[in-house]
Amino acid sequence: MDAVIVDLDGTMVDTLDDFVVALNLMLADLPALSSARVDRDTVAQTIGKGSEHLIKSVLAHVTQSEAAVNLSAGEVLALFEPAWQSYQRHYLTINGQHAEVFPGVVEGLTQLKARGLKLACLTNKPTEFAVALLKAKGLDGFFEQTFGGDAFARKKPDPLPLLKTCEALGSAPHRTLMIGDSSNDALAARAAGCPVWLVTYGYNHGEPIRAVDADGFTDSLLSLMPV
Repeated sequence: MDAVIVDLDGTMVDTLDDFVVALNLMLADLPALSSARVDRDTVAQTIGKGSEHLIKSVLAHVTQSEAAVNLSAGEVLALFEPAWQSYQRHYLTINGQHAEVFPGVVEGLTQLKARGLKLACLTNKPTEFAVALLKAKGLDGFFEQTFGGDAFARKKPDPLPLLKTCEALGSAPHRTLMIGDSSNDALAARAAGCPVWLVTYGYNHGEPIRAVDADGFTDSLLSLMPV
């Protein structure tokens, strides 16, 4: 390998509680849903496909599951824009405050850098949030490039973000390892022609991670030695 592309949420940083806090603050701002709340289990099954998907999924969940909520499909759709604005504002404020770096991440990244590999962070989280989170957790110095879900025309699981990241790193896809925590990462890597390893502790939309088509699995970035 010449380079490694690393996912962020669920791979390097446990951000689940950041999402839960920001989403519940968002719901509290919406008069029609001010009493609704989402829990960790619900959010864990919806993160990973970008903020737009996350917000739409949460709005759909609470309007379908809350007995007191009686909104038409059009009314739910109309909630997206104020929900988006609220979520962006709250997430920017709390980004990283309820998040923890997974054990072994710093040591694993240090090990990869020591081997002369070029590293990039590629996430579906908005780039602004990703850069701020990496800096807050002391991880920004490991990466030559950081790209979020708004950096390219399409998000993972489309292969475009991986191909563009390989291009930015100056590495061929078949010599660039993708490390992630979900089927999104694996599907994108397969389509781009990148080898892919998945961590076993991430989110993966509530599905068993070892059922995903990948080249390998690891319980810690520290024990990742396929390169």
